[in-house]
Amino acid sequence: MKNPFYVYALKDPREKPAKTFYIGKGTGTRAWEHQKEKGDSDKNALINEIHDSGRKVIHTILVENLTEPEALKIEAELIASFGVRSRGGLLVNKVRPNPDNISGKSRINVPDGCYEKAQMGLELLKDAILELARANPTGIRNAEAAKQLGLQSDYGGGARDYLTYSVLGLLMRDGQMARVEKPTRHVVVTR
Repeated sequence: MKNPFYVYALKDPREKPAKTFYIGKGTGTRAWEHQKEKGDSDKNALINEIHDSGRKVIHTILVENLTEPEALKIEAELIASFGVRSRGGLLVNKVRPNPDNISGKSRINVPDGCYEKAQMGLELLKDAILELARANPTGIRNAEAAKQLGLQSDYGGGARDYLTYSVLGLLMRDGQMARVEKPTRHVVVTR
């Protein structure tokens, strides 16, 4: 059964790239309900400015299928990472997160450029491949990783899954995975 909570970002499309100005957690249509709210909050004023410019707020679901405690934790980590405007940050959130939901050392990297985005994506790919390998203790092949993670290439009619092969190579370089022979497979290195 799917958990109902998610964490979302509201972004200002007038900025290039669109800048996050609000982080929230919710269920159902919560991320879109801000458009209907009345009041004189900084968030409502910013939404009105965006609408007055003829644009629409961008809604991005960042993480879904969460329990409420998981959503609260992720929301708090993101708010702590971006910071609230009243303290020099980017967000117009009024409520600062409960300190119990913040690790003390924020683990969220908010990417700013293409290199940062690539490195953040690489870490997610590494985690996905390690998780897949842990679920298959006899090991995985490159083609299996590419197929099961939806990363297969069909460029020019050829199926060369270089992306997953490169990530497997990085995991081996880092000592997190090893290649075993007969049949050739990649396994997680236990420490």
